[in-house]
Amino acid sequence: MLGRLDRYQRSHRWAGHTVAVVYKFVEDQGSYLAALITYYGFLSLFPMLLLLVTVLGFALNGNARLQAEVLSSALGQFPVLGDQLGDNIHSLHGSGFALTVGIGGVLYGALGVAQATQNALNSIWAVPQHERPNPLVSRLRSLLLLVVLGLGVAVTTVLAALATSAHSYGAAVAWGVRGGGMLLSVAVNAALIVLTFKALTARALPPAALWPEALAGAVVWQVLQAVGAYVVGHQLRGATATYGLFGIVLGLIAWLYLGAFTLVMCAESASVRHRGLHPRNLAAPFSDDARLTRADRRAFTSYATAAAQKPFEEVRVRFDEPRPGRAAEQEGPSHPPDPGGPARPSPPSEPPSPAPSGTGTGTDTAPARERPVLPPRPGLAPSPEAGGL
Repeated sequence: MLGRLDRYQRSHRWAGHTVAVVYKFVEDQGSYLAALITYYGFLSLFPMLLLLVTVLGFALNGNARLQAEVLSSALGQFPVLGDQLGDNIHSLHGSGFALTVGIGGVLYGALGVAQATQNALNSIWAVPQHERPNPLVSRLRSLLLLVVLGLGVAVTTVLAALATSAHSYGAAVAWGVRGGGMLLSVAVNAALIVLTFKALTARALPPAALWPEALAGAVVWQVLQAVGAYVVGHQLRGATATYGLFGIVLGLIAWLYLGAFTLVMCAESASVRHRGLHPRNLAAPFSDDARLTRADRRAFTSYATAAAQKPFEEVRVRFDEPRPGRAAEQEGPSHPPDPGGPARPSPPSEPPSPAPSGTGTGTDTAPARERPVLPPRPGLAPSPEAGGL
């Protein structure tokens, strides 16, 4: 049965790609990468919103209506609890020095989720440790993510304003504008995902390798927002105050994890497709006797080379073919021996015989030197020791 499934997924590109993405997600510990992004996202969310409100207070001073629209557009990404978040976010105030220190602290706190995302993307794309940016450069890269998110908020604000103004032209126009706005939102979110991948990955990634997964991730995010709006509108009405208190934290964590999970899966799929890490052997994660495919070898090699800490550190990977019948060998002596197994050890060689007396010690294995044959003396018979008869 497993062999049939393996042959099917190898002969069908979509099935082989899906299996390879799932296997790589497990091998990269993708669930932990998503959980790390969720954790830092939870810690960074309030600093980012606080920074947004403070910047809006300076940039749009005197235009409270536009400030409210931009903030509402940002909070609209969290349909489960956007209203509760907005009620607890206020702009920073104080003297110039105190305000600068406060903004610096908030900015540093907001970089946490970008750092976690950067680590996840570099792990997924198997970037060696020595090629990853140092702590200073990595935070400069993380600032790019905040800029990208700011651009996304600005664009979605414009789209929301267009959708709101379309209601004055009738229901038909409003529905058309709403549908067009949804498509534009998907396109904008896809562009944001591509920019995030390129900004936070310490490797040159061609946009063509990212767009399919970016579009899929944008569609999933749009669906999640619709589901979140349904939950708020129909399922959480009349909830008790106690449920709402716990629901704010749990709902936020669940929402952030869904977003992080979507981002990680999109990155895994793009990495598998661009680097040719499919098809995999279906039995490879479950057996050491499975014969690895080329994609298996490429994937396992990248995991080893990604651990290199220095540019002058050389990592070489070699794969030995699995021996058939290895499992039978390990079950016990009642089974016949593996014909391809190791040969029986040869008996120990006999110790060297002692040297003749007068030629050295008993442990000396060097041949004795021959004594020269002397010619017979005149008038004497040759002696036996001299080699005569």
